[in-house]
Amino acid sequence: MRRKLERKHDALAPRGVFLARLAKSAALGLGFVALSLAVGTAGYHWTAGLGWVDSELNAAMILTGMGPVSPLVTTSAKLFASAYALFSGVAFLTSVALIFAPVLHRFLHRFHLESAE
Repeated sequence: MRRKLERKHDALAPRGVFLARLAKSAALGLGFVALSLAVGTAGYHWTAGLGWVDSELNAAMILTGMGPVSPLVTTSAKLFASAYALFSGVAFLTSVALIFAPVLHRFLHRFHLESAE
């Protein structure tokens, strides 16, 4: 069985291994953002009765923390927007953590190796 990450006393992973980890993490993070955007777009389309482009715009603005663009008049749209806004805060932080985890791990591992010498 192959370990995913090197342990604290192991040598630093080669650059190619690190770049592969970074690419995998970036793909996971961006995939999560794309899925979150798709959920938001569908939710705004079905609950607020907005067109697909306006729904995508609202979902993108909420996901990035900017706020909605179109006024929401129905109760279901307002409830969806509230839930989606709460989800978006967590989704953004999760995607950033996924993308930068290999960088942070490599930095801390290198720092630990230098302090051990």
